[in-house]
Amino acid sequence: MNPFTSLAGPIEREEEMDASELAPARYAKVLADLSRINALTLARRPTVGFLERVRARSGSAGGGGAGGSDVKPWRILDVGFGAGDMLARIARWGDARGVALDLVGVDLNPNSAPVAAARLGGRARLITGDYRGLAGQGWDIILSSLVAHHMTPEQRSGFLRFMESESARGWLVNDLHRQRLPFAGYPLLAGLALVDPIVRRDGQLSVGRSFRRAEWQAMLADALPETAAECRIFRSFPYRLCVERIR
Repeated sequence: MNPFTSLAGPIEREEEMDASELAPARYAKVLADLSRINALTLARRPTVGFLERVRARSGSAGGGGAGGSDVKPWRILDVGFGAGDMLARIARWGDARGVALDLVGVDLNPNSAPVAAARLGGRARLITGDYRGLAGQGWDIILSSLVAHHMTPEQRSGFLRFMESESARGWLVNDLHRQRLPFAGYPLLAGLALVDPIVRRDGQLSVGRSFRRAEWQAMLADALPETAAECRIFRSFPYRLCVERIR
C-alpha cells in the first residue's frame, strides 16, 4: 500500500486474515507472527494498565489469591481473542497481583481456538461464536484488542452498548491510532521481523482502518449518549489509541 495513501478518514478495505478461505495452517502462522509484532509494539501494556486502574478503583485485590480468599474471581471476557496472547498476559497479571480470574475468550474464527488453546492450556475457556450470545453472564470486565477497526459502524456501536450494559467493573477497547508515521513505517518493522506477507499487508491496513480521538468521541456520543462523558480516550506508546470505562 502506498505510504502516502490518504488518512483523512479510515480506509475501507477488508483485511486478508479475515477471509474465510484462508487455510488453518496459514491462519495459525499469521496469528503467531501477529503475536510477535504485538509483543514488539507493547500491545498488551494498555490492557495491563487498565486492569491496574480497575484494581485501584476497587480498593483491594478484588479476587481470591493464594491465601484462599472467598472473594469471587473477576469474570473477564476477551472479545476476539486471536492467538490468546492477551488472555495469557492477563492470566500472568492476575497471578502476580493475587487477583483470581475467570477468563473467557470469544472469537468468530473457528481456527483461532486451537492456536489459543495451545498457548493457554486450561487458563481460559475459549468459545467460537458471536459475543452477543454471551449477554447476561455476569461479566466484570469486557476487553478487546485490535478488534474495533474490523467492525462496521453499526457493529461497533452495538459492541460499545454491549460492553457498557454487560460489564460491572468496566471495559476497554485497545486499538491503533491512525497516524502517518506508523502507517508508513509498519512495513519496515514487519520486514525486519520476517513475518508472513499477510501480516505485513494487514498490519499497515489496520493502522489505516483505525480511528482518531475526534472519531471516537463521535462514536461514543452516538452509541452511549448518557455515559460517553464517563469514558476516557487515551494514547499509549507507541501509536495506540484506547477507550476505557471504569465504574
